[in-house]
Amino acid sequence: MAGIYIHIPFCRKACHYCNFHFSTTHHLMEEMVGAIVLEIHQRRSYVSEAINTIYFGGGTPSIVDVSLLGKIMDAVHSRFVVHRDAEVTLEANPDDIHTTILQQWKTMGINRLSIGVQSFRGNDLLWMNRAHSAPQAISCIKAAQDAGFSNLNIDLIYGIPHLTNAMWLQNLEQAFSLNIPHFSCYALTVEKRTALDKLIEKKEKQDVNPTMQSEQFTILMQAMKKHQYRHYEISNFALPGFESRHNSSYWGGENYLGVGPSAHSYNGHSRQWNIANNALYIKLVRNGGLYFEAETLTPIQKLNEKIMTGLRTSKGFDVSFGRQVMNSAQMHVFEKTVEKYLKRGLLFLEDDQLILTDEGKHFADGIAADFFVE
Repeated sequence: MAGIYIHIPFCRKACHYCNFHFSTTHHLMEEMVGAIVLEIHQRRSYVSEAINTIYFGGGTPSIVDVSLLGKIMDAVHSRFVVHRDAEVTLEANPDDIHTTILQQWKTMGINRLSIGVQSFRGNDLLWMNRAHSAPQAISCIKAAQDAGFSNLNIDLIYGIPHLTNAMWLQNLEQAFSLNIPHFSCYALTVEKRTALDKLIEKKEKQDVNPTMQSEQFTILMQAMKKHQYRHYEISNFALPGFESRHNSSYWGGENYLGVGPSAHSYNGHSRQWNIANNALYIKLVRNGGLYFEAETLTPIQKLNEKIMTGLRTSKGFDVSFGRQVMNSAQMHVFEKTVEKYLKRGLLFLEDDQLILTDEGKHFADGIAADFFVE
């Protein structure tokens, strides 16, 4: 099975922390949808398997008119074999969600919503420059459930400088009270060249505190475990049966096609990434120009990717795959690194799967990088 990711590069306003490709100017929206539809037709041969997941990400897909989203869905179904029970996710902001639009999304085939709540606290939302209010964060979830959306994810952000541990726990308890089956929870990251980065540089906002972020990650893991959520990826928690099929296929190394500006694709052998320029993307797609770059992955690059993605998940990294790729000298270094982290209690080995402990999850990226093979 394969997946399709559609990048919608438009937002209503710019959140201070965001470094994704988007524009708050919407005059190219219809032309962009036309170019995305054309790219879907052009890239039919990129994946040969049936499509098991479709994911509208961004940006903010929920600001796009349903008729335009429908054109993209029609193109996908006309060019690919889509599995009958495919997971079809739409990222949505709370301020875009209302009864009428929810029914329209259901009619066009959306069966999973990923809602950018980020926080149930008004002060946090103002600090992040979010477009919605705290009451909207709650009401939109109830509206989606009333409309029949049982497969819901919400995003939450922790480690905001003014957010105390008690406040973070209150945020989580509010979320649990709403019976949401899936959570994506991220530590606030200060990305270069974002508005937040500039505000911190000018001393207009406080920088993040790594110690506090680590404490709040521990609170998160403990609270999720208490409420029976499975921690199946570093930032993702789900009740049984509600794991994101789209993201899980990405972490598992399955093939996917990404369409739209800045979207990435993978077919098992190479990666491609589209240019991150709306007007130029539209022009090149229309005129048959080259709108992406590509690289063929070496066995070592594939190995390092599997280490990175595998260690982020509850399944871990399959050591037997490493044995197939590494030579004896590389394997010796790898095994010494394993021994180091086993002794420190940051990893455990189970049925040849190398898995992070809860303590190790605090250092996931650094540990993975330490295993990378040159």
